[in-house]
Amino acid sequence: MKPPQKKSIKRQISGWLVLNKPYDFGSTQAVGKIRWLLSAKKAGHAGTLDPLATGILPIAIGEATKTVPFVQDGVKIYRFTLVWGAATNTDDTEGQITETSDIRPDKDQVLAALPSFIGETTQIPPAFSAIKINGERAYDLARSGQNVVVPPRQVFIDKFELLEHGSKKSTFEVTCAKGTYIRSLARDIAEILGTKGHVGALHRAQVGQFSDEDAIDLQTFEAADQSERDAMLLPVAAGLADLHEIPLDSRQVVTIRHGNPVLLTGANAPVALEEAWASHKGEAVAVGYVEQGQFKPTRVILPH
Repeated sequence: MKPPQKKSIKRQISGWLVLNKPYDFGSTQAVGKIRWLLSAKKAGHAGTLDPLATGILPIAIGEATKTVPFVQDGVKIYRFTLVWGAATNTDDTEGQITETSDIRPDKDQVLAALPSFIGETTQIPPAFSAIKINGERAYDLARSGQNVVVPPRQVFIDKFELLEHGSKKSTFEVTCAKGTYIRSLARDIAEILGTKGHVGALHRAQVGQFSDEDAIDLQTFEAADQSERDAMLLPVAAGLADLHEIPLDSRQVVTIRHGNPVLLTGANAPVALEEAWASHKGEAVAVGYVEQGQFKPTRVILPH
């Protein structure tokens, strides 16, 4: 009889791993893999990336999970290839071709169409998406053969640039707010140009403050030992770079860690802020807001 296997001990470790998610690898699968490699108690990601997409998947470890919403709300940059002449039921290469067209727009036509997508615009997400319809995921309904009607949503696109154009495919870069579906964008620009199209390749180059320059490949992370993996993590505070920082002294830290507000003093102390984060010697202590000159914590970040 084999002796029972020892249960692996989960570690109290916190920080951000900016993963360059590989092709054909799910976001949840990636989080599980990183959590296992770090023996971490807790992990999550800041924004799903399609399995067929590559690029920035910020993974929050431990106390960093409390800062996920602030990273999710950050600006996204995507680079994608649009394949001209065919629409698919998934709006990417994974799906079945549903319509074709012989029309191929030239470069000037493509450039002329881009401005109509800039700013706030209405978009219908793909039928094969994680959006819930009457409590069910749209992609589950679509896979079961149901006719899925996804309601339109408002999205915001800051920049939409053509990087390279050809008769078979073109490459674009998009800077946008959260909730924008690139597969829908590819489908819609083809439609506005009188043809059909779908995403051939998709790479997320930035999420908030995290970009390709920060990214770690999964193979590199797997090949490293535990101390090297730990060193690859960015601090919890890295996910709060877009918020106003409020430095605290050691006495204020004790007060905040008990969930209580502290009065901010000094000539430059803010009187009111909707969102802010408190720090001590550069490390994150809490996220919260400032009201009537007091910092009030909403999420306390615990030390290890």
